[in-house]
Amino acid sequence: MLIGFAVPVAGAWATPDHQALIAERAEELGYHSVWTLQRVLNPAGSDGTAYRAVPDPLVTLAYLAGRTRRVRLGVAVVNLPFYAPAVLAKQAATLDRVSGGRLDLGLGLGWMREEFAAAGAPMERRGARAEEFLAVLRGLWSGGATEFHGEFYDFPPVVMEPPPAQSPLPVLLGGATEPALRRAGRLADGWVSSSRADPAEIGRSIAVVRDAAERAGRDASALRFVCRAAVRIRPAGREGRRPLTGSAEEVRGDLEALAGQGVTEAFVDLNFDPEITGPDADPGASADRALAALDAFAPR
Repeated sequence: MLIGFAVPVAGAWATPDHQALIAERAEELGYHSVWTLQRVLNPAGSDGTAYRAVPDPLVTLAYLAGRTRRVRLGVAVVNLPFYAPAVLAKQAATLDRVSGGRLDLGLGLGWMREEFAAAGAPMERRGARAEEFLAVLRGLWSGGATEFHGEFYDFPPVVMEPPPAQSPLPVLLGGATEPALRRAGRLADGWVSSSRADPAEIGRSIAVVRDAAERAGRDASALRFVCRAAVRIRPAGREGRRPLTGSAEEVRGDLEALAGQGVTEAFVDLNFDPEITGPDADPGASADRALAALDAFAPR
């Protein structure tokens, strides 16, 4: 199983300096990838801290592309309803080129009504819209003339240049419902789990994705299964310990269990730990804890 690490993307520690520090150290230690996430906005008065002060993920990855040379650059996920397909296609293709072909593009459907309202996007029929959206992306990235005539998107022959450096550019789909999992199996290069996924149930979701791929005549063994490991480092031996919460040694065992369920890639993400991202957390101390975690979980 390949190992990645999420850069600071939520809370006061999510500064450009800390993002570059973590990404550069991850590359030095041999991590496979670094990751961001998207949260455009939050409801006014919200007391949630998990998505506080989140910078744009694609701009962040473009910055990190210039600070690194080898490590892959992933986003899990950007919500496709907030974009016109041609705009996201252009942004992703450009990011892939400036990074030398290192982008892993995770896409989701979104769930927060306030974000949809502010983006001027409809929440209805998101799944059907996503299927056309993916077809449009791949057509625009083909490097040749493409046209599309669907229910949601309709345009005459066009050419988008330059294409991505990767052919094809990897697209991962998020989502936890059975229709979302089956969509990933039928249409995407893989599936990425959310921070709310139960680590003990990941294997069941993977089985649904694989089954959908096989039913669609695709090679299920070629799919990628990426787990966002929402890690919380705590003292060892706590009673009633939850997976991915505990000492570095305990969490390493949890990561090995994920591999046993079929996960092909996991990235350690500290952005969901209130001790790291909460309003009372010290940004410098959070960065120091992340550097220690980088050493602890470095690929062996």
